[in-house]
Amino acid sequence: MRLSCLPVSLYADLSAGPYTLADWFHLAADLGLDGADISVAHLPGRDAAALDPVRRQAEDAGIVIPMLVTYTDFTHPDPATRARQADELRSCIEAAARLGARYLRVTAGQNHPGVQRKEGIAWACAGLTSCMEEAAAAGVVLAYENHTIGYGWSHYDFSLPADIYLEIVRRTAGAGLSLLFDTANNLVNGEDPLPILEQVIERVVVVHAADMARKGHFEPTVVGAGVSPLAAIFQLLHQHGFDGWISVEEGSKTGAEGFRQGIAHVRALWEAGEK
Repeated sequence: MRLSCLPVSLYADLSAGPYTLADWFHLAADLGLDGADISVAHLPGRDAAALDPVRRQAEDAGIVIPMLVTYTDFTHPDPATRARQADELRSCIEAAARLGARYLRVTAGQNHPGVQRKEGIAWACAGLTSCMEEAAAAGVVLAYENHTIGYGWSHYDFSLPADIYLEIVRRTAGAGLSLLFDTANNLVNGEDPLPILEQVIERVVVVHAADMARKGHFEPTVVGAGVSPLAAIFQLLHQHGFDGWISVEEGSKTGAEGFRQGIAHVRALWEAGEK
C-alpha cells in the first residue's frame, strides 16, 4: 500500500492564493506521504507551460502526484453542457498525463432538480465511459467515485444513493471504468459503506480514507474520529489483496494536526490489518 492525501481542508487557501501547490507538496513530504493528490480547480493552467512546473515542484519535494480529481457533471439536463463535460474530461486526461498522475477521479454529476433516475443513470454511464480510449492511450486510469458533493457544486452527487451508484457500476462493467471507493460518503445518505464495497471491490483501484462525525449528515471530521467503519473496510481490502493507493481525504479543517492525526491513524490501522 502507498499513502497519499487529498487536502480538502486547504482548498480555500489554495484557491485564494495564500497557499500554493508547492507548499502542499512540501507538507505532504513532511507528513511522510508517498504522494500528494491535487484538484483540477487548483491547476494554474492546462498547457505544458503551466503543468510542467507543478510536476517539478512535486518531484523536488520527493513525492509523486498519484491522482488528479475532477468534478465531471454528466447528469446536467442540458445536452450541450453534457457534451462540454466530455470535452472537459479529455482536457483533464491530458493534464493528468502531463503531471504523471496515474489516476483521474471522475464523478457522475450533480442531482440537478428535475432529472429523473432513468435518464440520469443513462447520462452518467454515457459520460463516464465517453473517453475510455483517450484515457487508455494516455496511460491514465479513470476512477469513478461514490461521491457526495464536488468543490463548487450546488447539489449532492446524483449517484450518492447506493442503489443508483451500484446501477451505474453494473452498467459500466466491461467498459474499462475503474472505481475510487470513499469510506465515508455513503454515511451521508445514512447507508453503511461496507456492504456497498463488498459488491464493487473487484473494480476498486484507489481508496479515499475519509470520515464523518455522524451518520446521515455531511460533517467531515478527522479521519479516525468519526463513524466510518475503517477497520472493517481495511480488513476487507486486505482479504481481497488490495495493494494500491490509499488517499486520506482530510476535510476536517483542523489545521496541520488534522492531517497528522488522520494519516497516522490510517497508517496504523492498515499495518495492524497486515499482521
